[in-house]
Amino acid sequence: MTELKPAYERPLLVRHESGLMNKYARVQALEPLQAIDGVPVSTLLETYGSPLFVFSEKTLRERYRGLHDALARRWPRVRIAWSYKTNYLDGICRVFHDEGAWAEVVSEMEYDKAVANGVDPSHIHFNGPYKPPAALKKAFAGGAMVHLDHFDEMLRAESAADELGLRPGVAIRLNLAAEGVPPWSRFGFNLESGQAMDAVRRLLAGGKLELVGLHCHLGTFLLDPAAYHVAAKKLAGFANQLRSELGIRLEFIDLGGGFASHNTLKAQYLPAAQATPSFERYADAIAEGLAELDAPPRERPVLVVEDGRALVDDAGSLITTVHASKRLPDGRRALVLDAGVNVLFTSFWYRHDVVPTRPIAGLPEPTVLYGPLCMNIDVVRDQLLLPPVEVGEPLVLRNTGAYNVTQWMQFITYRPAVVLIGKNGQHALLRKRETLETLKEREVIPPWL
Repeated sequence: MTELKPAYERPLLVRHESGLMNKYARVQALEPLQAIDGVPVSTLLETYGSPLFVFSEKTLRERYRGLHDALARRWPRVRIAWSYKTNYLDGICRVFHDEGAWAEVVSEMEYDKAVANGVDPSHIHFNGPYKPPAALKKAFAGGAMVHLDHFDEMLRAESAADELGLRPGVAIRLNLAAEGVPPWSRFGFNLESGQAMDAVRRLLAGGKLELVGLHCHLGTFLLDPAAYHVAAKKLAGFANQLRSELGIRLEFIDLGGGFASHNTLKAQYLPAAQATPSFERYADAIAEGLAELDAPPRERPVLVVEDGRALVDDAGSLITTVHASKRLPDGRRALVLDAGVNVLFTSFWYRHDVVPTRPIAGLPEPTVLYGPLCMNIDVVRDQLLLPPVEVGEPLVLRNTGAYNVTQWMQFITYRPAVVLIGKNGQHALLRKRETLETLKEREVIPPWL
């Protein structure tokens, strides 16, 4: 009897991708994510549809407590002011306020949102380069802490204080040089040039405002905690100068935000798991810099941080569904998803983690993820290794909690629903999915049409 030969299988050639191996380890196999905080992904999609943003209340609270405790172990008085621009959905903000966070806002709209969320105006830090006179009067009348950004704003603040018959406490924002960090010189008064001291002397000469705080925000997604040591040390030195020369005792020193989340920047070599510093490392750097303060322990100012990304990014996921699969001319596989850059703005910055929701057999191959938009820029991931995912399969993009629901665009498709998973597996809407009615709600048709 003639033995049958096995059927011929065409060999599959896979191009070597940089990043498949590095000097630290091989890339780990994809672990499927079947549930978020115990709630099956399939249940979430059946209930709310695809695409869908999902937030974990458990992770939100853990991240806040982790940051607060890391700072409080190293500095006696600590205040975290939640950065509203990072994600100003009311449900998200209320979780942080429930944990004790103040609010950090950069516009009158965000100020109004914070007050509507039950935040006492005296627990609001008001930043940003644009504060119209009406916003300044509203903030001063409520007792908010206004951070002055430029001399024109100082003059407007004095006029607002005059009209209200108040002498409010204010902070001034500084910009400074820290090695390895691109300077954010657009904001505030420069320290090294002497402009910051000029601003302080101008403020004191006006006699209408009281200087109670210093603020510096170095930048965003800073992976080197040493930059915060430099900033804290320089702010401490400036505070010492104000105390010795002008008799000013500050109530707080604000180091801003900018701590990195567990995302991977596109230009970053190491993955986030190896590159993102812990909260403890940031706290160590800040405390070592502030140790330069020349003040008795009981007179040391409150340490303020205004974080957003590092608190909320890790708590958010975007569930999306594969709509189509195709082969590109260069041999790569391309998947068309039902979520694009219009709702995932951070895909321009990050290589988001992408995971299936079930084990998928097969050899991973180079894959591009496109969104549903009729735009060539709609690339969710330009390169990753994925097994042969089928049409109709859900994929989960992790660490999508920061900036996406504040910077997303109503463009071509409806914006998706946003859901919060709470204790004991309960889940509910944070924001409803858009419809044609909500899209047209603000439109007006001229009477001659």
